[in-house]
Amino acid sequence: MKSQYLVFMILLITGNGYSQNQWKGKFEQLSEILPTPNSYRTASGAPGSEYWQQRADYVIDVELNDQTQVITGTETITYYNNAPEPLKFLWLQLDQNIFASQSITNQTNTGTIKDSIPAAFFSTATGVTITDYKGGHTIKSVKDAAGKNLAYIINHTMMRVDLPNPLKTGEKFSFSIQWNYTESNRQIFDGRGGFEFFPEDGNYVYTCAQWFPRMCVFDDYEGWQNKQFLGRGEFALTFGNYRVRITVPSDHIVGATGTIQNLKEVLSKEQQERYEKAKKSFDAPVLLVTENEAVQKEKNKSTKKTTWEFYAENVRDFAFASSRKFIWDAQAVKVGESTVLAQSLYPKEANPLWERESTKAIKNALEVYSERTFDYPYPVAYSVHTAHQGMEYPMICFNGERPKKDGSYSKATLTGLVQVVIHEVGHNFFPMIVNSDERQWSWMDEGLNTFLEKETTRLRYPELFGTHGTPKGIVPFMRGDKSQMRPIMASSDNVRPTEFGSNAYTKPSAALTILRETVMGPELFDKAFKEYAQRWAFKHPGPADFFRSMEDASAVDLDWFWRGWFFTTDNVDVDLAEVKWFRLSSTSQEPEKKNLNVKRGDLESGSEPGADGNDFSNGPDPLTLTNTPEILQGEFRSRVNDNAIRAKLEGKNIYQIKFKNIGGLVTPLVIEWTYKDGSKEIERIPAEVWRTNETEVTKVFIKEKEAVNILLDPNFELADVEMRNNVFPKKTIQSRFDQFKRNN
Repeated sequence: MKSQYLVFMILLITGNGYSQNQWKGKFEQLSEILPTPNSYRTASGAPGSEYWQQRADYVIDVELNDQTQVITGTETITYYNNAPEPLKFLWLQLDQNIFASQSITNQTNTGTIKDSIPAAFFSTATGVTITDYKGGHTIKSVKDAAGKNLAYIINHTMMRVDLPNPLKTGEKFSFSIQWNYTESNRQIFDGRGGFEFFPEDGNYVYTCAQWFPRMCVFDDYEGWQNKQFLGRGEFALTFGNYRVRITVPSDHIVGATGTIQNLKEVLSKEQQERYEKAKKSFDAPVLLVTENEAVQKEKNKSTKKTTWEFYAENVRDFAFASSRKFIWDAQAVKVGESTVLAQSLYPKEANPLWERESTKAIKNALEVYSERTFDYPYPVAYSVHTAHQGMEYPMICFNGERPKKDGSYSKATLTGLVQVVIHEVGHNFFPMIVNSDERQWSWMDEGLNTFLEKETTRLRYPELFGTHGTPKGIVPFMRGDKSQMRPIMASSDNVRPTEFGSNAYTKPSAALTILRETVMGPELFDKAFKEYAQRWAFKHPGPADFFRSMEDASAVDLDWFWRGWFFTTDNVDVDLAEVKWFRLSSTSQEPEKKNLNVKRGDLESGSEPGADGNDFSNGPDPLTLTNTPEILQGEFRSRVNDNAIRAKLEGKNIYQIKFKNIGGLVTPLVIEWTYKDGSKEIERIPAEVWRTNETEVTKVFIKEKEAVNILLDPNFELADVEMRNNVFPKKTIQSRFDQFKRNN
């Protein structure tokens, strides 16, 4: 430990102390917030030696009635209890019950009435649904393997099934459920699944999601995740194997989670040949069903039925799409040692945009995401088109964006399609494989996925890359009213609808971008991010597992980052509050000090530059280096060479800058120096510069060249919400503001 006396003298001279009342603990560790590590989840962020998770296998027979839109099904679930405790009952999700008239969602919807409301938006505006639709699951029976009725109770979107005997550790239990429901019209109900009706040809496109009773997750983190489905917080689901038989009109094309098991029964010989060709076509998609063939089926409308059989292994959910309107193309994608069949299903209304871009976007997503995480492990990946949607399930997703009726489309529509396909295909990685709890933590799938969507667009579609999910793009949101915000770590259903997209998607993405590009650096970040993904593939991670894994794999203390970005609503607003410029004086006398301070008030005032220190026109202040007093030499027998220090500083430009943390979020400092000869330099200061004073720091810089401009966050990489206090001299403020507006 240094001499306390010597430290005191240095602090007295430099003035770099801090008062206790400024200390807010922004750099303290998160140990008091995060759950205590244990044998299930370790302090490193990895699954522990005793980590366990449940499993549920499904065998399902389902029929889609194209006349009534009723879906009828029978399923057998085999549930494996791997938990270190017996279970007396099981919980299942009945997501369709959100459409029941007395659901919690319908009862708690809020809204207002104006004197004029478009009829189609009455329900959206008022929160009152005007429809004759009778939604919700009808449960016909729940029976054990011997056919005996099991007692059950339905609590809105949750169903409890009581077991005849406690299900002990290592045991399994099989039971069956018969059910039906009427599929909803997605133009009226903003659901994940449903149908779209095409009046011109009288046909439907069905995207069937959350269509069967599904097991809730039971884990070490929360026990049963049986929090009600209210519409925004999505799903926590258990891995298992699925065998599903889907009966539809015989002229329908079906895409689903998993691989088709009976190709010869559902496809013509010509279609089978095309399918085999597609499995070897790595350069371009192959049309399995052409537009002309789909249009012909729209007119004929077969009354016969066909059953499609699918098998999916180690997935957490199952969804399917069905329509006679579908055009179908497919292309092989090489991922690691495996070949994935990327496939798109879309009606003629989506062309020519979809035939050009959908499968290509699947390919790009699979390749970039695999590189950043782990090789995509499934054999297929579908993108299915229907209006105004973006929703994901294992191996299949439902996506919007279509051209105008004349086939033309704007760059915005093209960008929207590319981004939605990448995003929804990307959800296979988060949360379909890295299986976080969406009901509680939307950011763990939406935020991480938006970050990788942004990266895929940046790498594969640079001409379409914008500010979505970037630090610059999140500035308007971060600048908003903090009293109305929620932290990223807020539960999904408790965030205001107008803020949910920013809070769960783009703010976490922007934060991760700052973490990668500014805090950690791409190489270190990518290694740590991949480590997290590989540790938790096919498992159930929580937020602490992500936070700890990123630190464990990088040796970067990030608790300050998680605390600020994820647990608060603070923003980045660093004020370049004061600038002083010195050069070494040739005299040993103490010089008269000139006022060359630049304060925040100066930057916002209308005063002229120069006279009050708003620029460098008054020149540098002289700095006198006196000989070191004996009292400061301490106990050392040697003496500091004062003249050598003066020689090293001779002719140098010495700048003292005071930075004020106005926004409350501690941040690295990125400083652009522009010199008199026209050259520029970027200097990066770690966020730890704030560790002993989180509100104000003063730092000295020694430069060979004379500076004419100093700029904070020159590339808008820190999400600083106020660029007008980031610049010196003051006269460059307007040009800085204009640059932000142009680039934003």
